[in-house]
Amino acid sequence: MKKIRITGTLIWYYYVCKREVWLMSREINSNQDNQLLEIGRIIAEESYRREVKEINFGSIKIDLIKKKDGELWVCEIKKSSKFLKPAQMQLAFYLRELKKRGIFAKGELLIPKEKKRFKVELTEEVEKELEKAISEIKKIISLEKPPSPEKNQFCRNCSYYEFCFA
Repeated sequence: MKKIRITGTLIWYYYVCKREVWLMSREINSNQDNQLLEIGRIIAEESYRREVKEINFGSIKIDLIKKKDGELWVCEIKKSSKFLKPAQMQLAFYLRELKKRGIFAKGELLIPKEKKRFKVELTEEVEKELEKAISEIKKIISLEKPPSPEKNQFCRNCSYYEFCFA
């Protein structure tokens, strides 16, 4: 069996829908023409133009980095705070990956359209939660079939909706 590569996107999907974790792990991509995905891409492109954006580092893709008061800040840009917990855990995963490589940074979740910012800290409790999530993601990915769809508050606008419930 090939090595399972955990990404920030898989962490995000884990907190939204376990079925999406399985689908994404097999590169079964959702409807990329979905208007909500396009809006998210435009917001990321148009916001924070003066900052260093889209940095690939190992298995993570950082939306934005900046220096503030001599400290490194890693930022994740989202279009809405509707997915606050998944976004916070995705950013915490990035902080954890950087920490494993000796890079210590602070995290900030940015929601430009709502003019909101949330600090994200990599506490011991958050690291333990990430370890549990990573373990669960590996189990989901190793399944032969995707988990059954389970409706939740995120399904209505999901780009996989037709795949799961048509």
